Amino acid sequence: MTPASNWQKSSFSGGGDGSNCLELASTSTPTTLHLRESDTPTTVLTTTPTALAHLLAGIRAHAVPGQA
Repeated sequence: MTPASNWQKSSFSGGGDGSNCLELASTSTPTTLHLRESDTPTTVLTTTPTALAHLLAGIRAHAVPGQA
């Protein structure tokens, strides 16, 4: 796996100490995205832009189980 660089913090993370937010990065492959939580930066999830877009659409539509 090509290491991700240029981690971007969610705009909803706010200021604070930066230890409780979602970060996103891409590699040189445009079909691969990496996600991590800043408090556990060694745990990285790898996905595609399409899969992430479907997840976000489901969250916005309140279609993800367990979301209020």
